[in-house]
Amino acid sequence: MTDAITPDPGGSLRSESPPGDSETPDLRDTATMAPDDRGCPDDGFTLRDEPSRSLIAIRRDFGKYELINELGRGGMGVVYKARQKDLDRVVALKMILSSHLASRDQVARFYAEARAAARMRDPNIVGIYEVGEHGGQHFFTMEYVAGKSLAQVIRGVPMGIEEASRLVMIVARAVDSLHKQGMIHRDLKPSNILLDEAGNPSVSDFGLAKLLESEERVTASNAIVGTPGYMAPEQAAGRGGQVGPASDLYSLGAILFECLTGRPPYDGSAPLETLVRVLEGEPPQPRQLNPTIPRPLEKICLKCLEKDPGDRYASARDLADDLDHFLRGEPVEATRGGPWHRLRRWARREPALASRLGTMAACGIIIYLNHSLIAYTQSASLRSFVVVVNWAMASFLCQHLLQRPRWADLGRYVWSATDVVLFSLLVYVNQGLNTAMVSGYFLIVSASGLWFRERMVWLTTLLSVAGYAALAIGQGLPEGYDSPYRHFVFASALAASGFVVSYQVRRVRALSCYYDPRPLP
Repeated sequence: MTDAITPDPGGSLRSESPPGDSETPDLRDTATMAPDDRGCPDDGFTLRDEPSRSLIAIRRDFGKYELINELGRGGMGVVYKARQKDLDRVVALKMILSSHLASRDQVARFYAEARAAARMRDPNIVGIYEVGEHGGQHFFTMEYVAGKSLAQVIRGVPMGIEEASRLVMIVARAVDSLHKQGMIHRDLKPSNILLDEAGNPSVSDFGLAKLLESEERVTASNAIVGTPGYMAPEQAAGRGGQVGPASDLYSLGAILFECLTGRPPYDGSAPLETLVRVLEGEPPQPRQLNPTIPRPLEKICLKCLEKDPGDRYASARDLADDLDHFLRGEPVEATRGGPWHRLRRWARREPALASRLGTMAACGIIIYLNHSLIAYTQSASLRSFVVVVNWAMASFLCQHLLQRPRWADLGRYVWSATDVVLFSLLVYVNQGLNTAMVSGYFLIVSASGLWFRERMVWLTTLLSVAGYAALAIGQGLPEGYDSPYRHFVFASALAASGFVVSYQVRRVRALSCYYDPRPLP
């Protein structure tokens, strides 16, 4: 018996096994929808509505439809498996939760989704049958697809190279058809790609779709809509005016990435952390995660995931054509940029290492300019360079640990501790607390917040205070000071900065927990 897949009312897809052979339909009242495998609600940032009773528990007949069982619900709508009695066919019926209480904007968004889906004409796009109202309940019905979603097929395991390429090629042609009909999807992801029993894909769920020529804005133009791991940077930044067909191309690249590697390109521990990675980071090289991926296919994938929309394919058809060239063994059009472009991509992909190496290079230049013409400080300059070189080597080793999932958390803590220890040593060999370089402690504490872990901030703060205290004790009072008041003020300010950074991290994590029910690490 196959699984049944229907669009998720909250902006994703859910799988529900059909009722058994019993004549009595399964009339379960599902109060909430489970999060997806990564813990993020599939509708991105839609709040969940949890009514005490389901409509199906009240009545089974809904006009000319017989409600069979509830498939899922989200913040605005609920989807039922239903039988259309006059045509004797199974459909997916979606309606607004508590229509008599629904706001005008909710009803407008509901009908915008129905109109968006209804205007689509493509064999690989889930079709819509009817839009209407019954007993004050707004609804529309759509094709009921028996099979599995692409997310269920992947489940953390890479697909075959040809299978993944062919599937994304078909989806890209469907998306190109959608674009030609004046529509952008804005929420393409594996759970919105339905596979029938023969493995043919269909694009579904137009809850966040947008008419290209429409001036209406059901949601705010600067609102972040979509699913964090699959949305384009311009979409994640809330720049609604820049969201267009190229944004869907980015999502297609993210889908291809997951098909090839078994994981999305960005998979933070919380949705807001994922958004930051989408905006500022760079996905890992697919071949690092799956060495069997051919280089031409990796180029195609990375071209779709470019930060600048102008660097992606010009259209979804161009992407489909390039995938077709790859499958035929022909040269692909995807090209990588020059050395500067590759350097920028590496820096975004490894921001922790790149930022540290950049800081060390700046420190090296300053130390050289400061000491090169002063003979009695040349030995201090040499010692400084030794510290910087060892710091760089330690950073490379810590970066290596981060790339090993088993050692990633340990690598972060070791890296933070190493930064404080070696920076304290660098200050010590450069005139100690008499140099303005000591203010770098504040930079280290602030940078620790980029790990999005409160304990990491406190560890870095405590080590920084301890490092400063060790320098103060070892050096004694600086010339011109007759009390330890200066040290007390500096250490207190350092601790206060750690408290502020930790508090901000806690707020971000709390917001992420609001959208993501998983326990935070």
